[in-house]
Amino acid sequence: MVKKKYADLKINTVYNEDCLKTMAKMPDNFINLTITSPPYDSMRKYKGYTFDFKAIARELYRVTKEGGVVVWVVGDQTIKGSESGTSFKQALYFKEIGFRLHDTMIYQKGNFSMPDRTRYHQIFEYMFVFSKGKPSTFNPIVDRKNKSAGSRCFSTNTKRVPNGGMRRTNRRDKVKELGRRYNIWQMNTAAQEKPCQKLEHPAIFPAALARDHIKSWSLPGDLVYDPMLGSGTTASMAIETGRNFIGSEISKEYCKLARKTIKGAIKFLEY
Repeated sequence: MVKKKYADLKINTVYNEDCLKTMAKMPDNFINLTITSPPYDSMRKYKGYTFDFKAIARELYRVTKEGGVVVWVVGDQTIKGSESGTSFKQALYFKEIGFRLHDTMIYQKGNFSMPDRTRYHQIFEYMFVFSKGKPSTFNPIVDRKNKSAGSRCFSTNTKRVPNGGMRRTNRRDKVKELGRRYNIWQMNTAAQEKPCQKLEHPAIFPAALARDHIKSWSLPGDLVYDPMLGSGTTASMAIETGRNFIGSEISKEYCKLARKTIKGAIKFLEY
């Protein structure tokens, strides 16, 4: 329950304001999961807005519950032939203020921009998974096809016996058809998900990316936050997976787009 001093904070709401103002309304240890993709250096233009990364990171630590998770999807700009390294600097700062770097994941895109002649094709972004203490929830996505499904895999285990010693047991387990997904997620970009639609936001991440992280790190009824909501992908996937959400978006234009996306998710559930 939201304390009385924070009674003006509404759940399942998009706030058209700087995320620092929204988080100032939140009590400590409030959010179960944050998923967001901040502006990458100067690679994207968001109506001229800028953001105070360090202040946002500190507030995210304060409002995240013990055991909660922040998924930070980020890339780097190449400047004068050298990648900026901003993503790594941000990751280290998150650790400096108290977060654990629980996993360094990769979002592998289904398409890419043509590179210059001195480097390989750039097809990924980092998905840093930060946790406040040990993650309280982990529901791994199990959809990786095992090439050896149905065969027997030899495994060795040890078991303690009554006299205090250890006994080794050998067995052959049947390999399941599907295994736990790796931490490199290959996904179509938003442009590939909706090839016939004009994208009204310059950097929409795939709905499947938000959905699968929400399923992995939270439970139905939990509260999911996106401090830079953009087109509303995180909020719409929270709705579709039975979670609550709060979104902050400083751009009035993108705020309207996010609300449109959210209405679409609600209609999808009603249908």
